[in-house]
Amino acid sequence: MEVFNWGYTLFKDLNFSNDAALYANLAINIAEVIIIAYVLDFLSKKLFVFAFGIFAQRTKTSFDDILIQNKASKHIAHLIPVLFVFEVIPIIFHDFKRLEALFQKGLTIFIIILMLWLVRSVFNSVKDYLKLQPAYNDKPIDSYIQVIMIILWILGGMAIIMVIFNVKATALLGTLGAVSAIILLIFKDTILGLVASIQVSVNDMVRIGDWITMEKYGADGDVIEINLATVKVRNFDNTTTTLPTYSLISDSFKNWRGMVNSGGRRIKRYILIKNNSVHFVSPEELKEYKKIQMLTSYIEHRQADIDKYNSQAKADKSIPLNGRNLTNLGLFRKYVNEYIQTHPAINKEMTIMCRHLQPTEKGIPVEIYAFTSDKRWVNYEYIMADIFDHIIAAVPYFGLEIFELPSVGKKFVETEN
Repeated sequence: MEVFNWGYTLFKDLNFSNDAALYANLAINIAEVIIIAYVLDFLSKKLFVFAFGIFAQRTKTSFDDILIQNKASKHIAHLIPVLFVFEVIPIIFHDFKRLEALFQKGLTIFIIILMLWLVRSVFNSVKDYLKLQPAYNDKPIDSYIQVIMIILWILGGMAIIMVIFNVKATALLGTLGAVSAIILLIFKDTILGLVASIQVSVNDMVRIGDWITMEKYGADGDVIEINLATVKVRNFDNTTTTLPTYSLISDSFKNWRGMVNSGGRRIKRYILIKNNSVHFVSPEELKEYKKIQMLTSYIEHRQADIDKYNSQAKADKSIPLNGRNLTNLGLFRKYVNEYIQTHPAINKEMTIMCRHLQPTEKGIPVEIYAFTSDKRWVNYEYIMADIFDHIIAAVPYFGLEIFELPSVGKKFVETEN
C-alpha cells in the first residue's frame, strides 16, 4: 500500500492541498501501473513464446505449432499484466470509488474481449489442424468454427452489455426477445447461411474439392472454400465465383462427385441422319457391307434368319418392302455399337448403347451412350472427339447422310436459279 502513497506524501510536503495531492498521486500511480504492466506484458510474451516453442519442438503433433502460428501464446501472455492491473485497481483508486468502478468495468470488458481472442485463436488452430487431416480436409470446417464464434461473440457482447449497464442476464434476454424481429432482419443472411451449412453438412451435399456446376451464378469448377455466408468455386478458367451458402439448398446445382467416384464419365451425344437417306439394303450392297470386319459375322447370321423367315412366310421379294429386310441405318447402328464395344478407352462394365431417338424435322438422332474409363476432362474430350471423328467418317460408307443446315450462300444461289 505504501508503494502507491509516496506521491501523496511528497506533494503534501510541497504544501499541495489534500485534493491536489490525491489527484497528483493518482496520476503517478496510473503511470507506474502502465509501465509495470507494459514490462510484464513484454516479459511474459517472451517467456510464453519461448516456452511454447520449446514444448512444440519436443512433441510429435503439429497442433501446438499451429497454436503458436495463431498467436495463442501471445494472448495467454496478455492475461498476466491484465490480472496485475485488475488486482491493483482497488489500491490505487482507494480514494476514488467512482473512478475505481469505471476502470474495473473497462478492464472487465477488455478481459472478455481478450478471452474471446484467445478462444478464437484456439478454434482457428483446431480448424487449421483438421484441414491437414485426410478425414476432414473435404468437410466445411470453416462453417462450424464460424457458427461457434458467432455464438461466443453474441455471449461476449451480452456480457459486455451486462457489465456496462449493470443488468442481469434475465432482463437482457427479455429485452433481446422484444427486439428479436429486428435482430432476425439484421442477421438474415447469417441465419440462412447457418441453416444451409448444417443441411449441406448433414446431407453431404457438397464437400471441399467437389466439382459443381451452378449456371445461375456462372459457377463451373472445384469448391475451394465453404464458410457460413459464402461458397467459393474456382472455375476451370481460373476465375473464382462466390455464391451464397444458402443458394445450395434454395437453388438447383449439379455435383459431379458421383461421376468422379464412379467407374467412368458418360458420353451422351448424337448425330442427325437425314430421313431420306435411310433405305433397305440390296443384295449388291450387302456384299460390300460384308467386307466390314465388324459386321461380317453379324450380317451372315442375321441374313440367314431373315431368309429363313421370308421363305417360311413366302414373301414376294420382288418388292423389298415385303418380308423382313436389313436397312443401312440398322447396319450403321450395329457397326457403331461394335466399334464402341471394342474401343480401348470405353469402360466395358458400364452401359454401352447406340440408339435411335425420336425423329425430328432435322432428321433421325442416333445417340451414343457409353462411359469413358478416363474421367479427366482433357482426356475425356479427346476420347469423345476420337470416337465421333470415326463415326462421322463412317456414315457415307452406309449410304447415309448427316443433316446440315444449308449455308446462306447456298440458299442465295438456289433462289437466283
